[in-house]
Amino acid sequence: MRTFLRGALAVIAVILIPVAGGAISAFATFDAEYAPGPDRPIPSAIAPAFDPAKPTAVVVIGDNGAVVSDALAPYELLAASGRFNVYTVASRRRPLPLTGGLDLVPDLSFADLAELTGGAAPTLTVIPAMPDVGEPSTGPVTAWLRDQASRGTLLLSVCNGAGVLASAGLLDGRPATAHWMRIGSLESDYPAVNWVHGKRFVDSGTVVTTAGVLSGIDGTLHMIERLAGSTVAVNAAKAVGWRYYGNTPPVVTGIAMPAPAAIVNAGWTWAPPTVGVMLTPGVGEIDLASVFETHDKSLAERTLAVSADGGPIRSRHGLTFLPRADLADAAPDLDRLLVPGAGVRLGQVPDGLEPVYVHSGQDFAYNDVVRDLARTMDVATARWTAETMELPIDGLRLEGPAWPWQQTGLPILLILLGIAAVICLPRLRTTVDTLVRQGQAMHGPADHP
Repeated sequence: MRTFLRGALAVIAVILIPVAGGAISAFATFDAEYAPGPDRPIPSAIAPAFDPAKPTAVVVIGDNGAVVSDALAPYELLAASGRFNVYTVASRRRPLPLTGGLDLVPDLSFADLAELTGGAAPTLTVIPAMPDVGEPSTGPVTAWLRDQASRGTLLLSVCNGAGVLASAGLLDGRPATAHWMRIGSLESDYPAVNWVHGKRFVDSGTVVTTAGVLSGIDGTLHMIERLAGSTVAVNAAKAVGWRYYGNTPPVVTGIAMPAPAAIVNAGWTWAPPTVGVMLTPGVGEIDLASVFETHDKSLAERTLAVSADGGPIRSRHGLTFLPRADLADAAPDLDRLLVPGAGVRLGQVPDGLEPVYVHSGQDFAYNDVVRDLARTMDVATARWTAETMELPIDGLRLEGPAWPWQQTGLPILLILLGIAAVICLPRLRTTVDTLVRQGQAMHGPADHP
C-alpha cells in the first residue's frame, strides 16, 4: 500500500499538477471571451437611414454577445455593396460584447426594426455564432428568428451561428455546415439536420450556412450575388480586399482538436500580455474585427479596446462601439498598442507606448494582423490562428520564432520540479530519520525518576 501511495503521489507531482494548472488557465481564457464590459452610458440612438427602395439586411447580436468577425465582416460587405439598408439588431438596444472585448451598441432593437420597416421582415438576416446556443438566454433571438423566417426572410448563418438556427428548429431536414471544430458536436446535438463537412457554405434555398469564421465572407458574397448580381458581389469583395470570390478556397478538415501551439498558449500563458486596440472614428469594421479576432484566437494575449477620451466611436459604416478604457488611464497596463485601419495616425500618445499601425491598406486586413502575430509571437501560433479563422495562408509569408517557447517552458519546469520532488523528498525523509536515530543513540534513553 505504501508503494502504491508513493506512486500515486509521484504521478500527481509529475503530471497532474502541470495539467491542472493548464486546465485552470485554459478555462479562464475561454471564460474571458464574452466577458461584458463595465457599465457605461448608452449613447443616444441615431435615427438610421432607411430607403424603402432597397432590401433590408440585418445582423443579429445575441443577448450575451457574438463572435466579432461573424458579425462585422458580413456587415461591412453588405454596407460596402451600397445595395442594402444594413443594421445590427438585438432584442434590446444596450452594449453587447463581441469576442475579444469589443462592445457594440446595436443600431436597433427588434421592436425598433419593425417600426422602421413598417412591420416587414428583413430580406436577409445574418446570424453569427453566439456563446449560449441551446440555452434559455437565446430565447428572444430564436423566437424572433422563427417569426422572421415564417414571413420570408432569407437566413445566413456564419460559423456556429448554424447552432443558433438548429436550436430554433430552422435547419431540420436541411443540409447545413458549421465550423470544423464544432460540427461534430452539432451533429450529436441536432441529428435532424443533414450536416455537411468540407464546404465553405451550403445553400439550401432560403437558408445559407457557412463554415468557420471567414467562410462567412464567402457566404455573404454568395447572398449578395443572389440578391444584387455578380458585379455587385465582385465590387464588394474588392472593397474589403477578399480575393477568393469565384475561386473559393478549401476549408479545414480533420480531427476537431486544437493544434499543440494553441494548447500550450491556452494552458500555460498565466500572465498574458495586454494589447490595447485603439478605436478611432471611421475605422473599418473588418479592420477592427481582424485585430480582435486574431488576438482572441491566438489564446495567448488579451485585447483591451481603448479610445482617446474613453468615449464611443462610430465606424466607417455607422456602427457604435464603446471602449473599455481611455488611452491615458490604460497605458501603464498595456504591453502593446495596435491601431487598426490603413492611413490612421495618432497624435500624442503616453510615454512608453509606440503605436503599431497594423494595416498596410495593400492586403486583406486579416493577413496583415496574422503576419504581425507571427513576427511578435511565433509562426506556429499564427498558423493555428489562421486555421481556426478559415483564413487561407497559401503564399502568405510568415516570419518570426517557430514556436511559443516561453509558454512551453512553464509546463516543462513544473514537470522537472515534480520529478525533483519525487526523487528528493524520500531521500530527504530518509536522511532526517537517520539523523534522528543517531541523535537518540548518542544521548541514550531519557532518564525517568
